[in-house]
Amino acid sequence: MSDIVTITPNPAVDVSTTVERIMPVAKLRGTTQQRDPGGGGINVARVITRLGGDVTALYPVGGPTGQLLKQLVESEGVTSLTWTTAEHTREDFFVQERATAQPYRFILPGPTLSESEWQAGLALLARIDPFPRFVVGSGSLPRGVPTDYYARIAALVRARGAQFILDTSGPALAAAVAGGVDLIKPSLREMQELAGGELPDAAAWERAARALVASGKAGTVALTMGHLGALLVTSERVLRAQPLTMVPVNAVGAGDSFLGALVAKLAAGAPLEDAFRFAVAAGAAALLRTGTALCDPSDVNRLLADVRLETA
Repeated sequence: MSDIVTITPNPAVDVSTTVERIMPVAKLRGTTQQRDPGGGGINVARVITRLGGDVTALYPVGGPTGQLLKQLVESEGVTSLTWTTAEHTREDFFVQERATAQPYRFILPGPTLSESEWQAGLALLARIDPFPRFVVGSGSLPRGVPTDYYARIAALVRARGAQFILDTSGPALAAAVAGGVDLIKPSLREMQELAGGELPDAAAWERAARALVASGKAGTVALTMGHLGALLVTSERVLRAQPLTMVPVNAVGAGDSFLGALVAKLAAGAPLEDAFRFAVAAGAAALLRTGTALCDPSDVNRLLADVRLETA
């Protein structure tokens, strides 16, 4: 079994196209069509694979879209470990308006999972032998799945002596950190939700991240802040990455690219500082790609030299 397993409770087939302009009523004819496997954990696994890592993606599949999803995942060289749901896997839609270069994202709710279906995911993870060193939970929870689903996964992973890394939001994130996770990758919005209020400046971001680490809710906080850069906080140090100067094509997949690169380097034995630097380059590289294509390794390696870290 792989050193890394990603879990995506609510995966999707991402459909991307471009139109001249988005307007009501009229038929909007796309000029391109692209289908990619989607969902946080699947995207993380795609990035890890591109960067040469060994990873298995664990996710539910339902109906024809579920079978298409599995084909798309495996076409990128990612090993799949799946379980079946009665309802169909969802599709999401990404539309780029050429007239304004503005992206539009339409996220569908996905299937409702029965208790036996979401329990099947936990059981599948528990049966993995040998157990991976890193488990990454990423993405939203589908309907029917309890808010503490990631918290249950964290407890399972902890009992097996592995590290649990989490990228989610809202009540699912709050429930998971209440029991403690090894690393979280919140956005600034998600960090404010955890903190229970607005974080107006860099000092407030750092205080909030330090508080999470000091409380034992997270061993490491990797805070991604878009055009404001990124922050890495542990019990021993704080690193701040300045944003790279570039003209972004779109922001879709930047967070997943960041996390995939971070985990790939950690699994390869890189020091945390080097892994963070590489992750920042990967997140920036994703901004250069259209649709849901994620980062390209050649762009990551080219941008790596431009990443500047500061010790707070």
